[in-house]
Amino acid sequence: MRAVIQRVKSAQVCVDGRVSGKIGKGLLVLLGVGKGDTESDVTFLGFKIPELRIFEDTSGKFNLSLKEIGGEILVVSQFTLFGDCRKGRRPSFTEAEEPFTAKRLYEQFVLKLKEQNIPVQTGEFQARMEVHLVNDGPVTLLLDSRQGRGDESL
Repeated sequence: MRAVIQRVKSAQVCVDGRVSGKIGKGLLVLLGVGKGDTESDVTFLGFKIPELRIFEDTSGKFNLSLKEIGGEILVVSQFTLFGDCRKGRRPSFTEAEEPFTAKRLYEQFVLKLKEQNIPVQTGEFQARMEVHLVNDGPVTLLLDSRQGRGDESL
């Protein structure tokens, strides 16, 4: 699984002119599911993201996690994170998981966050969405569960 994580002051996602999900201070997570991803990828990102110390303390240092500041998460499915642009001019999406399995893992990720009592809002899987956000910083990070499941602790 791949995630683009943006620290935001606010964010919302709209589908067909209506707001599907909306948050205040927290994280916008664009989440892509790749072929071969499993529940272990869900677990890794589901625990790693809310614990990332990317919010500033009173000294202005990145010492606080989303959980510590009481922030929210907006999760938006984003299969294009698995777009391969190395050949030609049109991205190939052959490494993105098929919709049925991708939706199941996406929903498991959202559930993993909710189980930790994190306020979560979402977009709509496979919908054409408009994402509006106010970046905070900006702070933008990339996480790939396949590169991050080593021996390091969360």
